[in-house]
Amino acid sequence: MDNQDFTATILVDQSPQEAFKAITNLRAWWSASIEGATNELNAEFIYHYQDVHYCKMKLIELIPDQKVVWEVMDNYFKFTTDKNEWIGSKPTFTVSKKGNQTEITFVHESLVPHDECFEICKEAWTNYITNSLYNLITTGKGQPNVKEEDSFNAKLVEKWKLG
Repeated sequence: MDNQDFTATILVDQSPQEAFKAITNLRAWWSASIEGATNELNAEFIYHYQDVHYCKMKLIELIPDQKVVWEVMDNYFKFTTDKNEWIGSKPTFTVSKKGNQTEITFVHESLVPHDECFEICKEAWTNYITNSLYNLITTGKGQPNVKEEDSFNAKLVEKWKLG
């Protein structure tokens, strides 16, 4: 059976080092509201968007200029019935030279078409990778979610029964 994990690939003229630096700078391309270290092995960080999405990730593999792997430790989507979607999945970036360019491949392992969130998540990841991350690498400016005025608060975690 073919691998159906969500995948997005971009090619840039910048070096693998520049691409890797951008990938690990999540606040510059994904969300300015991310809390925690995003460039240290075994570090945990939290992404949230209003009361719609919360996830806690752990950086489980970090090979400078080549690979970044996160594991989703906890997750909540307001819009899904299955509150465990994404938990245990592994968003992964691989960086490699392709001719005189750098190829960045993003695979969200276990994010597959039968998942309830697949279409929404596919659209979001496609935008973040092929637009925001691409622009951060090529122009120095991504388009992350702006920092929310009401920063993440423990009451939401308690409300969602997350930890």
